[in-house]
Amino acid sequence: MRSLVIGSALFAIAITAQAAKVAGVELEDSVQINADTPKLVLNGAGIRKKVFIKVYVGALYLQNKATSVDAVLNQTGANRVLMHFLYKKVGRDKLVDGWNEGFSGNSSAAEMEKLQDRLADFNRLFADSKKGDIILFDYLPGKGTRVTINGQAKGAIAGADFNKALLKVWLGAKPADSGLKEAMLGG
Repeated sequence: MRSLVIGSALFAIAITAQAAKVAGVELEDSVQINADTPKLVLNGAGIRKKVFIKVYVGALYLQNKATSVDAVLNQTGANRVLMHFLYKKVGRDKLVDGWNEGFSGNSSAAEMEKLQDRLADFNRLFADSKKGDIILFDYLPGKGTRVTINGQAKGAIAGADFNKALLKVWLGAKPADSGLKEAMLGG
């Protein structure tokens, strides 16, 4: 009986140690952005859908798991959002329109005024995305939000306020996809 209990416990541990899989995309349970940053844990992941089209898998990594928007936005450490594209092609114009809509829909007019120039710089970092492309948004306190596309660093945008506004694109009152929001919050 004791070996059965130990075996069951080891099996449960093995299941929780596996990476998550969403729409066929393997997601690590934890990541480390740089050698000098703490490990981030997968908070949640889901699929961004537009009508019936699966556009991308989105994943949120945090230093400490959080199940509410406020708990995520109040964390001051590093974080990562991963986008793994599932759709054959998403044009640059669609991405930029999505960023602009997400920022303006989840930020006040005063916040948008402060973010406008940095949002324009951010939008210039993108090109068309196709199936299999991976975009990482890595926030490093004091350094800003670094954008990496398919392993190539594209640039960084300064400010904790910019990172919070970016997170609200997925997690704000008017998220890009409410199902993805819930999934990224661990639901």
